[in-house]
This record gives sequence, C-alpha cells and structure tokens, in this order.
Amino acid sequence: MSGPDDKPDMVNKPPHYLMGDIECIDAIEASMSREAFKGYCKGQVERYLWRYEKKEDPLQDVEKGLFYLQRLRKKLIEERGQSED
Repeated sequence: MSGPDDKPDMVNKPPHYLMGDIECIDAIEASMSREAFKGYCKGQVERYLWRYEKKEDPLQDVEKGLFYLQRLRKKLIEERGQSED
C-alpha cells in the first residue's frame, strides 16, 4: 500500500520512465529482437557497475545494474522454457 509520504522506487519503477501505462523498458524491449534486448541489458549492467564508485549514491547504481541483470536472467530462463521459481 502506498501513501502520500511514500518515496518512488527510483530503481525498479522510476516515475519519469512511465508514459501512461507503458514503462520505458517495456517499450524498448518491444522494439528489439530478443538478442538485441539481451545485449541492451548487458550493456546497462556494465554501465551502472562501471560508474557506481563515482556516484553520490553508489548503492543505487549497483541496484540499477542488478535490475538489468535480473531482466537478462529472466530472458535466459524464458529461452530455456523454465519458470523463475
């Protein structure tokens, strides 16, 4: 449950990446092949881990890298035809 004092989740659902009901990451994924999207996720992981030590909030960048790593993992699991459990 969220209230007026709740902070937005700037890692998993940053509000500035939402347009209507569409989240930017979902639009990006829909515009790419499966292979291209996996490469995009890999690049994002590398980007966030590359620079985390230079950031004011290094944990946030590590968490963002983890977000993309989890998206990549999900794609790989789907390719195997397995559930995420």
